[in-house]
Amino acid sequence: MATTAQPARPPAAGRVLAPDLARGLMLLLIALANVPWHTAGSGSSGRTTYDPDGSLPDRVWQAVATATVDGRSYPLFAFLFGYGIWQLYSRQVRSGTPPREAHRLLRRRHTWMLVFGAVHAALLWGGDILGAYGLVGLLVCWLLLDRRDRTLAVWAGTLGGLLVVAATVTVVAGVLVGAPGGPGDPADLPDPAAAEGYAASVALRSGMWLVVTVGQGVLTLAVPAAVLLGILAARHGVLEHPDAHRRLLLATAATGIPLAWGAGALAVAQAAGALPGIAPWTFDVLVVATGLAGGLGYAAAFALVAAAWQRRGLGRAGDALVAVGRRSMTCYLLQSLLFAPVLAAWGLGLGTGLTDWQVALYAVAVWLVTVAVAVWLDRTGRRGPFERLLRHLAYPRPTLSPETTRDASTTRTG
Repeated sequence: MATTAQPARPPAAGRVLAPDLARGLMLLLIALANVPWHTAGSGSSGRTTYDPDGSLPDRVWQAVATATVDGRSYPLFAFLFGYGIWQLYSRQVRSGTPPREAHRLLRRRHTWMLVFGAVHAALLWGGDILGAYGLVGLLVCWLLLDRRDRTLAVWAGTLGGLLVVAATVTVVAGVLVGAPGGPGDPADLPDPAAAEGYAASVALRSGMWLVVTVGQGVLTLAVPAAVLLGILAARHGVLEHPDAHRRLLLATAATGIPLAWGAGALAVAQAAGALPGIAPWTFDVLVVATGLAGGLGYAAAFALVAAAWQRRGLGRAGDALVAVGRRSMTCYLLQSLLFAPVLAAWGLGLGTGLTDWQVALYAVAVWLVTVAVAVWLDRTGRRGPFERLLRHLAYPRPTLSPETTRDASTTRTG
């Protein structure tokens, strides 16, 4: 295969903060997107549902979450994950590691991410994303990592184009079918959080994880497309040099975010009864397709914010977000530890007594706890424990040279 891609030049000095800031903010979105799944009866659809008969605070939050959060955080993570893949690969090559050995390192990392994801799903959270992105990482690194920019762009464009076609067909079909409550209603999915016994919940979560890993990781197409675009962006140092790519970042944010929010608003309108006579799944694929645009838009917006903060000094808030971003896997897994046993029916079951907006407040509180933990780890000079474990497993050979900085090897997860 033609291998013309070269590592992008490193930043002028110090560690690039934009990816870490973006990951820190991304984990707040992931917390808000995931928390309904941990509340028995609320998360069976996989996204916040709009209840026109709910209280005003609930309806406001449901509308905001559907339009701006659900289906947007995972493409954002996928982009940053792809960015981290190329950062790690290029750093290894620049440090003298042969490309073949760098590929083996990536294979080990992504294989262990699959293992981490399976354990995470069985114990706490069936919607785990570590496995999905580990699988995508294995496929992308095997098939496309060394390909030219044009090849990656063609593949990303093709996947995105297929999503647009699928979204268009689904919208047209939903309007023509016009049968509320028809096939594909997400409320029919099993709800692991509602399981009374822990053993039963393990089985449900594990089955759910298999579907999510293959379905969300590969079949939805948005994740592989975002990963490829992340690799492309990393090759050109888009986040390392945001000022040089300011027009691209502005255009991406100004286009992607409104597209995602607009499609989300359609989903809210349909759920609220403002668009009667269409199937409940009419906008499902459209939300996924525009979620890709929204995730890229969020990444661009976060990069611009990070650049502005870095020019004038981050301050305590910025430093805290960077600390979270550098320990993203640990903070992500800590969210599940604070969600599942507290909210699910097999645990304390407190989620059954909370409304949607209260559950969202709990998600914010959990995210703040993870921020505090990350800041403490940063001040004591420690990596996250799960980043340390993954690093230990991925670098078993002394011939490889792990980065001495807190690197692209901090899993770049959500």
